[in-house]
Amino acid sequence: MTFSLAGRTALVTGARRGIGAAIAAGYATAGADLVLLARDTAVDETLDAIKQNGGGAATVVTADFADPEAVEAVATELAAERRIDILVNNAGTIRRAPAASTTATDWQHVIDVNLNSTWAVTRPIGAAMAERGAGKIVTIASLLSFQGGITVPAYTASKHAVAGLTKALANEWGPAGVQVNAIAPGYISTDNTTALRADPDREASIRERIPAGRWGRPEDLVGAAVFLASAAADYVNGHVLAVDGGWLAR
Repeated sequence: MTFSLAGRTALVTGARRGIGAAIAAGYATAGADLVLLARDTAVDETLDAIKQNGGGAATVVTADFADPEAVEAVATELAAERRIDILVNNAGTIRRAPAASTTATDWQHVIDVNLNSTWAVTRPIGAAMAERGAGKIVTIASLLSFQGGITVPAYTASKHAVAGLTKALANEWGPAGVQVNAIAPGYISTDNTTALRADPDREASIRERIPAGRWGRPEDLVGAAVFLASAAADYVNGHVLAVDGGWLAR
């Protein structure tokens, strides 16, 4: 029962598909009610998965993650109106280009979606958790929270910052009963890695380095996400958990 999320409400950002959708469905299996914060209302597949996994109530709220001020307004309203027990910061984007060719527009877009909107959601939701004396925050980081990557300078900068923010908030809100952690996915088959998987040489070189011998699936992250949101992780705080098939071990 320490892994049960029954009686809790989880807010998951970027839940239309991929990792966010998988975590939302996994939380439904664990008994949580869901609030899905997405760019638009096209989340029918996620809602179907929640229903199929025995989930309770599911609400959809929209915000453009490229507009942190709009995201903060929605999050502030949610924090005032509902008790959010678990926050999953999953919304993210990537733009690939050499550093010398990265435009200011592309840089700002990635930073706004991956970092500034994460902060815009976390500040009001986390403050409400700290005031109540309980809560779980799980942010989706990246292997590029540890490494530099290739031709993704804005993404790498944002994910390093997400890891640092996780630790800073764990220090501040931990004494108030809020655990703040992150998951660093390995190479997962999602929209963000489509270009890599479409390049035969790059795909093979990545897969050959992964001790598990395959690319990850969004569902591979669900166990870690449930663990970090549950009572089983009450003494885990400020940690960035790699779920990477062993990539970092190489």
